Parts: sequence; structure tokens; C-alpha cells
Amino acid sequence: VPERPTLGNTDYAFEMAISNIRYGEGVTKEIGMDLQNLGARRVCLMTDKNLSKLPPVNAVLNSLAKYGINFQMYDNVHVEPTDQSFLDAIRFAKKGEFDAYVAVGGGSVMDTCKAANLYAASPSSEFLDYVNAPIGKGKPVTVPLKPLIAVPTTSGTGSETTGVAIFDFKELKVKTGIASRAIKPTLGIIDPLHTLSMPERIVANSGFDVLCHALESYTALPYNQRSPCPSNPIHRPAYQGSNPVSDVWALHSLRIVAKYLKRAIRNPEDREARANMHLASAFAGIGFGNAGVHLCHGMSYPISGLVKTYKPKDYNVDHSLVPHGLSVVLTSPAVFAFTAQIHPERHLEAAEILGADIRTARIKDAGLILADTLRKFLFDLNVDDGLAAIGYSKADIPALVKGTLPQERVTKLSPRPQTEEDLSALFEASMKLY
Repeated sequence: VPERPTLGNTDYAFEMAISNIRYGEGVTKEIGMDLQNLGARRVCLMTDKNLSKLPPVNAVLNSLAKYGINFQMYDNVHVEPTDQSFLDAIRFAKKGEFDAYVAVGGGSVMDTCKAANLYAASPSSEFLDYVNAPIGKGKPVTVPLKPLIAVPTTSGTGSETTGVAIFDFKELKVKTGIASRAIKPTLGIIDPLHTLSMPERIVANSGFDVLCHALESYTALPYNQRSPCPSNPIHRPAYQGSNPVSDVWALHSLRIVAKYLKRAIRNPEDREARANMHLASAFAGIGFGNAGVHLCHGMSYPISGLVKTYKPKDYNVDHSLVPHGLSVVLTSPAVFAFTAQIHPERHLEAAEILGADIRTARIKDAGLILADTLRKFLFDLNVDDGLAAIGYSKADIPALVKGTLPQERVTKLSPRPQTEEDLSALFEASMKLY
């Protein structure tokens, strides 16, 4: 750690960690060869019930059969996983004694598979050992994990590039997760053919996740203002704050979202748009997987966790659910109006990329301009009119704030610190968007 004391014990370095990535139409057919090359003898294939009947899983099964790979399939992944659904997958992984994993699905499947791999490799660990503090103990991962190949079927989470696994902790009704570079997939297989089976609202909500990943990582607290400076590099968090490398990926993915998201939603046959959004998801993953996200994500976890009766269109689920991308984007106008006091020029740059005319804009209006640009973007895409439209009212604000407070891992990366009163005001401002 540096000889010279850093200002207020802030960090002085950042680190880039991403999975290997392979991109191309039809590239899924190579998975059997990859597993052969790894010498894998017992493979765990994870997916969910809906996907198990769809072309992406079929493509993987064909490749496994062609190359004679011995595997067991687990298709019980819960969409928006919970601690219980993680534990169920972990039990399966421990029992199977697998030497490689393949996850085919959206963020829920990839995150569940990361957790299963981790706890199967560390069988004596308690579940809360690796869960983020303050909910869990947040211990560093020091055990070697088995190879994991991730095959994303949505264009949203970027989970194929990151060392993060998110779940609903039912007892506290909040989302939390595990964050460690050690759990990132060995290889992400980005096959744009898999995006062609996505229904319209899933394209929209997963695209909103990409949008917020890019915006939040680009506006996050800079890495050299984050504290404390770790005493050992193993303690440097996966989410380190905005940094020069993450910035490149965040801005690039934001430009792709601005150009292609509306097209990808409106026309399922637009292969160019869907392929580009699939790449944008990975690009934003590289950005936020190292810089982190902040308030939109921190506030989204209780929005998802406290859902009452909302059931989204195009999602084949038997329980109430606020899709992750929707829970994130509904607070974005209020959040960026709030954070823009710090680094207003970054907020203005983001607004311009998303289509705002900033030629006569004043820098002090950056937050309002970005908020208005986001509102127009969401209105054009028929997004529910704020938190009230998905079942929340002012009476729920204290519970929503309470659910945000444990999300320090991300809320601390907001460029502007926030009080409980600030969070209340942000939730209130997000009740209605238009």
C-alpha cells in the first residue's frame, strides 16, 4: 500500500477483471469442444423451466451430445432468485460433484450458477460467509472454483462478464448478493441468435438494465475517492468506482443503447439491433463490473423485494414480479437529477448521447436535462408511469428506504452522499414519471 498516506485513506489504484468473451452468430455450437478442451467429465447445465424448451438450450444440448459430454441438467432456477432458490441449486451442485458448469439464461440463471459453483467449491462455508456485508460477512473468496461457461439469452445483466451474483433475501425482503472477481465466468458465449426468441417487454426491461449500468458506472464516485484503501489487494472490492477503463465501456454501451434499443424492442426481426444490444450488455458489464453501480440499483432492490401484486407482460411466471431492469430505470430521472451536482459535465454528456440538444444548455441544468431526456425515452417505450403504476404509494416509502439502507456496497458509490430524507424524496419523485 502506498508509502505516502492517501487523502483520508482513499484508494489509489483500480483493477480490471472480466471474463473471456466469445461473440458470433451460432457460436454456441462450440461449447462441446470447449468442455472437451477443459477435460470436463461431469458437467452441470443450469437453466430455467421456460428456457429449457427454447432454442438456446437446445443449441447447447446439441453441442454437448455431438461431443459426447456427460452432463446433468438443473432447470429449476427461479427468475429473480431468492436465498432459498440459490440454496436449492447449491445442494444440486454439491451432490453432483461437477468439474465444469454451463449457465444458459438471463442474469438469474448465470447468478445462480455462480453461487452454486462457489459453495460447491467451499462445502464447509456457511451461506452468509460470502454474502455482501452488512447482510452477510463479505469474506474474500480464496478457494479455486471450477470453470463456468455463461451463455446469456437476454441483453441486460452483463452477468457473463462480472463477478456478481444477486438474489432476494426473503427474510429481510431485500436484494443483496455476492461480489467477488473469483466467481466471474471463465468464458461468456455471446451468441446473438439467442436474442431472437426474446419477447418485447423482456427486450425493453433488459435494455433498461444496460442503460442504467452505463449511466451509473460513468457517474459513480471516482475510484481514487473511494475509501478505505484496502490493506491487501484481495480486499479491493469488485465495484471500485468510475475509472478510465470502465468509462470507455460505459460510454460505448450508452451510444449503442441510444442507437439500437428502441429498434430492438419494436421489431423482433431487426437482427442488427438485437445483435448490437447483446454486445452492449456485455460492454456495460465490463464497465459496471469494475466501476460499480449506485443509487438506481441500490433503490431497485427493495422495489423488487417488496412487490405486491404486479405481474409484468411477457413474463411467464406464477408469482408477482418487478423485472430487474424496470425496477432500476423507474428511479433514474430522479436519481440523475440528484447526483448531477457532482460531475455535471458527465451527466450532460450522457444526455447528449441519449439525444438531448445541449448546444445552449447551462452546466447547472445538467441533472434536469438528463432527467427529462430519460423521461422522454421511457415514455416513447410505454414504460409504466412510475412506482405508483406498479403498485406502490407514499405509504410504502419508509419501507423502501429501509430496504435501500443495507445496500451500502452500491449506495456508497453514488457521487453525492445521501441521507434517509434524500432517499425518501427520491422515491417520492419516482412515484409518477410523466
